[in-house]
Amino acid sequence: MPSGIFISAESLRPDISFIRRAPIFLRSPMFMTELFYANRHVPATKTNRKQKSCPALAKSLIYKSMRIRTLIFIWIMILSPLAADALNVKEYTLENGLKVLIVEDHKAPTATFQVWYRVGSVKEKIGKTGLSHLLEHMMFKGTYKSGPKTFSQAIQRAGGTDNAFTTREYTAYFELLSSDRIGLPVEMEADRMRNLALTPASVLSERDVVMEERRLRYEDDPQNLVHEEVLAAAFKDHPYRWPVIGWMSDLKTLDPDDLIAHYNTYYAPNNAVIIVVGDVDSMDILSKIRSSFVKMEKGPAIKEAKAAEDRQYGEKRVYVKKEAELPYILSVYKVPSINDEDGFALEVLAGVLSGGKSSRIYNSLVYEKQLALSAWASFEGMHKDPFLFYAGATASHGRKIEEVENALLAEFEKMKKSEPSEREVQKAKNQIEASFIMEQDSIYMQARTIGTFEMIGGWGLIDKYLAGIRKVTPADVKRVAEKYLTEDRRTTGILIPVGNGEK
Repeated sequence: MPSGIFISAESLRPDISFIRRAPIFLRSPMFMTELFYANRHVPATKTNRKQKSCPALAKSLIYKSMRIRTLIFIWIMILSPLAADALNVKEYTLENGLKVLIVEDHKAPTATFQVWYRVGSVKEKIGKTGLSHLLEHMMFKGTYKSGPKTFSQAIQRAGGTDNAFTTREYTAYFELLSSDRIGLPVEMEADRMRNLALTPASVLSERDVVMEERRLRYEDDPQNLVHEEVLAAAFKDHPYRWPVIGWMSDLKTLDPDDLIAHYNTYYAPNNAVIIVVGDVDSMDILSKIRSSFVKMEKGPAIKEAKAAEDRQYGEKRVYVKKEAELPYILSVYKVPSINDEDGFALEVLAGVLSGGKSSRIYNSLVYEKQLALSAWASFEGMHKDPFLFYAGATASHGRKIEEVENALLAEFEKMKKSEPSEREVQKAKNQIEASFIMEQDSIYMQARTIGTFEMIGGWGLIDKYLAGIRKVTPADVKRVAEKYLTEDRRTTGILIPVGNGEK
């Protein structure tokens, strides 16, 4: 699993969204909205809806851990100022279009083998949402050569671990094990790339599992439901508007043939990237990959459809009435992705607004005014197309959500009127770069970083990312706040708690 701070998702409910204010490289699949349902090894279980969470304790633990990690990060930066630029990626492409990226890291006798497919919810169509996520589930149900659960059992017997996750842009599968057993996942991933055993009965059975997963993590989680409704309202044209897990109405009417067609179209060598990081010899592992994959035929040519959003005229608002303990607000602003030069300044802006207890939003809304139990902001820039800048808060007991919203907007207006201090900007930049460097100590995160950038524009963007962050100035932060944190780019969702049977 990725390195970092992990607290049970259930222990943070219903207020887990503050995690999003961490820099990009601190976010794990377990805490990103689009990945909540992607972790196959964390089964959905029924929870007591009225059970009270303890977000304050969870936040306290996280902040204490982050303070310790920050000191470690700074020390690492002092000792290894060039560590972030040290990823030595070797790239190869087989005759059938399969791309292979290898990084030799001999610090420990372990390796990670990952297969990334260029397909996520954005490749789905109206009425057929949720196919990519359901297919991820089915990838563990066996092939014509091996039975159900055989894949994970074989990896575990070899002393390793495996998992997968689905996002809007891509689906990734990974194994982490001793480097002398790296040949095992190579053979097994090749088998399930084209030989998955998909029957109507097995597809519909797993579809029912996903439907229950959706009920528990959306219908039963008011804040996640707000996030889903806000995205659906924010995007009018782009497929970013539908959830990775799919709409319940689409899951209910799912045709197994559609899933089979989805698999045959997108799970092919010319639509995949293999990433290997660890104690391996590049030529040796490339030979193993070639032996298992090269005879595989290319899949059909995939036409990339670029979706664009029309101009938004004024703020959009969504109200969700749901059983909940406290009111909650989520505002999102349409912004460019990290592929745009403004993306770097937006990342730093999020750090200034929400990079720890001393950051502007948390300090103002939680400490000084005591309007909110949590308050955060986040730039979600790791997408191919323009996406969103998030800001959210959970109201304190006895406080009106209107007060919280006004205070949140006031902080944005302050940022737009005057430049943040050099100290604030440098602190945010240090946090982003330090977290990146710390992540590179994990072979899993090295591979995941490479994979993420490869999926949204090319792994070579990694160095550009850090260089872009380093160049951001206070004037840049003010400029992007003025340009993007505007009413005409905003969609706001309000959670209105109801009870006593009211709906």
